[in-house]
Amino acid sequence: MLLIVKKRRELRRPGKLYAFLALSGMSALLFPGSPPARGQAETGTTASETQPPAAPTSITLDEAIKRAQTNEPAYAAAVAASRSASLDRSIARAGLLPAARLYSNDIYTQPNGIRSEGDAGEPLRPMPRFVANDSRPWEYMAQGVVDETLSLAGPAAMRRADAAAAMAVAEQEIARRGLVAAVTGMFYASLAADRKLTVAVKAQQEAADFTKLTTEREQAREAAHADVVKAQLQQQQRDRDVEDAQLAAEKARLELGVLLFQDPRTPYTLSAEPQAAPLPAQQEVEQAAAKNNPELKSALASLAMSQADVEAAWGALLPSVGLNVTYGIDANQFAVNAPLTSVDGQPFQPRNLGYSTSVTVNLPIWDWFTTEHKLKQSEIRRDAEQVALTNAQRRMIAQLDEAYAEARAARDQLQSLEQSVATAAESLRLTRLAYQGGEGTVLEVVDAESAYVTAENARADGRVRYETARAELETITGKL
Repeated sequence: MLLIVKKRRELRRPGKLYAFLALSGMSALLFPGSPPARGQAETGTTASETQPPAAPTSITLDEAIKRAQTNEPAYAAAVAASRSASLDRSIARAGLLPAARLYSNDIYTQPNGIRSEGDAGEPLRPMPRFVANDSRPWEYMAQGVVDETLSLAGPAAMRRADAAAAMAVAEQEIARRGLVAAVTGMFYASLAADRKLTVAVKAQQEAADFTKLTTEREQAREAAHADVVKAQLQQQQRDRDVEDAQLAAEKARLELGVLLFQDPRTPYTLSAEPQAAPLPAQQEVEQAAAKNNPELKSALASLAMSQADVEAAWGALLPSVGLNVTYGIDANQFAVNAPLTSVDGQPFQPRNLGYSTSVTVNLPIWDWFTTEHKLKQSEIRRDAEQVALTNAQRRMIAQLDEAYAEARAARDQLQSLEQSVATAAESLRLTRLAYQGGEGTVLEVVDAESAYVTAENARADGRVRYETARAELETITGKL
């Protein structure tokens, strides 16, 4: 709409009119007798006819919110944090289960030059230099290991991860509702700016018509020249108002376009219901707030996280048990069966493949009160989170009453503004008729025009205020 108004204003000047017609290739359509341009003589069609311009995208409020959720970085960060917290929860759950791994190692130790006596029939074997290694230079290990640690810290970490995931979901919902409120305000602010531009253009035309009327009455000696001067001043002010309204509308469209498109200059139109949505009853709003308030859910999850931290701190004071099961090979030959040997004169082939188990009990004794101090820190944070939760509950009650009172006042004032617009329009019509009949003054007409423009702009602002107040309610209660 801004482009249309700008083109109309530019077309009022004859020089720009012919330039515009030449650039758009429409001079041949408006003036059939004129010769066609050189580029059109062969094809017989214009570029605009072969490639018609695409219609601007129509954007509803729901579509604007959907697009903003894709393009707004703060909301994308909240979604990423929620998904990451969900993975942390899976990681914490895996920490409660046994861990399995494969282990393979080959060790060669330099011989020390001494050979040991082997069993009957076996040659002498070189002894390794390192006492910690096996009795032979070569040692092969290929094992599967299963570990499990039992302590109070594991379940506490799981509960903390669950609370952190719930808190991240609540924070994501807070970000979503905040984005909805912001987009709603920008959406209706852009609509209001377009409406004000339409009113400004209409007032400009009214002022031009009134200037023509006063000029005609002056020429007929029915009005003084002062009326013409006053009408001209009013017309000049309306021209400036149109320019300001164009600038404001363009700014509003660009600000909203940043959230809607990759290129904020993409042309689009906004589609909204002509009448404002009704306001729900206060009892319904309070019930929805009690069930769906994400700030309370976030505070509850934060308290649960602090309680899990206290449990984990207590777990550090208690014993932990470690279980280990190892199955595989740890021998001087990389084989399931060892070489054939003799035991008591009988041939025997031992197996290298086997298992071992171990149980480890860790009992904390003394760490210079480090664990006790960590426990006190966690309890201090838990108490602070409890205070934050009760404060969030009180704040929700106050915000709910304030937001509903604001929405109710905006709704009532919007109805009053609708009546004011109708009254101002009727007053302007009667005042102009009275002036044309010689029973009114130019000041009365100018005042009536100003009152009408003020009433129209106030109604546009009132719609923005009401829709913004409803969106603020949604940040507390959810979808209205």
